[in-house]
Amino acid sequence: MKFTKMHGLGNDYVYVNCLEEKIENPPAAARFVSDRHFGIGSDGLIMINPSDKADFEMEMYNADGSRSEMCGNGIRCVAKYVYDYGLTDKTSISVETLGGIKYLELTVKEGNVRLVKVDMGKPELTAERIPVETARPLDRVIDEPIDVNGETYHITGVSMGNPHAVVFVEDVEELEIEKIGPWFENHKRFPRRINTEFVEVLDRNTVKMRVWERGAGETMACGTGACAVTAACILNSLTENQVIVRLKGGDLQIEWDRQRDRIYMTGPAVTVFDGEIDLPDVD
Repeated sequence: MKFTKMHGLGNDYVYVNCLEEKIENPPAAARFVSDRHFGIGSDGLIMINPSDKADFEMEMYNADGSRSEMCGNGIRCVAKYVYDYGLTDKTSISVETLGGIKYLELTVKEGNVRLVKVDMGKPELTAERIPVETARPLDRVIDEPIDVNGETYHITGVSMGNPHAVVFVEDVEELEIEKIGPWFENHKRFPRRINTEFVEVLDRNTVKMRVWERGAGETMACGTGACAVTAACILNSLTENQVIVRLKGGDLQIEWDRQRDRIYMTGPAVTVFDGEIDLPDVD
């Protein structure tokens, strides 16, 4: 199987051109290639497929083999791949995902994509559509208390095509995320598990975040998470509508256009290397 290793701010995936390649068992393939000791090493597998609804389809699997709806960092790399590898010559493209069709604007310099702006769509704030179990399923989940392993936290729930719980903390660097993250991910109030962002507000235009992703653990960056964080900050009156989100892998520019009710994400995409690997016969 031919592949390309790419990353957006350190959130790395193995990309496969499935217009040419065929993967029989994507969940098993994702688990194998993601292993950082015996595989290629990544946060998951992203297959670039043909689509009858958009220019391309992004089929995404986490490192544990579970299917994921969307990834902001991942979709920027999809845009870079299809342009840099000659699958399209357009600088405005659409990509079908389980989280809906996304529209991307590519910034090209010297023949290669350097930045990608993604229309991430409308943030979903209704509890039952995130989903978050609550006594008020049609309401928003904003600064709502939740008991996690005997401690009370406050969450703001947002779906960006995949579910997020945003938690504001005083010092994100001191957080023991490897302990707290799994408790949130598998909490009974999140029927599809949850991506959890822990956020420290630095000023009205800048926040710092760490993220625990479903099926992957802590990652260097999460594009949908940064969008969810921006929405949560604005809903809690903590920032303006344009925010720089500082992640472990670098910065993303996020804007929530309140008039159009659309969130836009701008950030880089990087190709690491190309390769070829034999997939084992595993279930």
